[in-house]
Amino acid sequence: MSQPKPKILVLFYSMYGHIFVMAKTVAEGVLEAGGEPIVKQVAELIPTEFWDDGIRKAKETMKEIPVADPRKDLNGINGLIVGTPTRFGNMTAQMRNFWDQTGGDWMSGTIIGKPAAVFTSTATQHGGQETTILSTMITLLHHGCVLVGLPYSFKEQMTLEEITGGSPYGASTIAGPMGERMPSKNELQMAKDLGKHLTTIAKKLI
Repeated sequence: MSQPKPKILVLFYSMYGHIFVMAKTVAEGVLEAGGEPIVKQVAELIPTEFWDDGIRKAKETMKEIPVADPRKDLNGINGLIVGTPTRFGNMTAQMRNFWDQTGGDWMSGTIIGKPAAVFTSTATQHGGQETTILSTMITLLHHGCVLVGLPYSFKEQMTLEEITGGSPYGASTIAGPMGERMPSKNELQMAKDLGKHLTTIAKKLI
């Protein structure tokens, strides 16, 4: 009897597209590991009249991605991977808004025992990647998730060939002060690694 494919929610927020690119690559890793990725973005809170051209361009590329429903989309999944840019060492307000509406799932224990991982982006090399991942994990712990990082067996995080994201806490990318740098090949590989690693663990927990 074949093992069912684990359903992995790839839940993200992206303003200028960096995390969206990472999310798509995370989903590729989920697929390669035999899982079923469910890619959804959280609702935007910034009024459109305050969007600059960069935000408008990025949002256009994401317009086909469904907006997650915090009252429904944690149900029926076997794992989740959360992607959020850094805002002063924490998740964005948009991502926080999603989780602040999941009290019902917290009460019912919807995702207790489900593996969960985090990926992020910052403008600068030391801009809060690790604190954002770790502080996001606090919310996931309150939901009872089993936290999954990116072990050093994924050696891309150890390279000295470039300034790069990535740590044992999760995948990450450096966007540049003006958002001019998109994820590198090395960072995308770590994003794929994270998707594969979590899916492999989710298979064992089904």
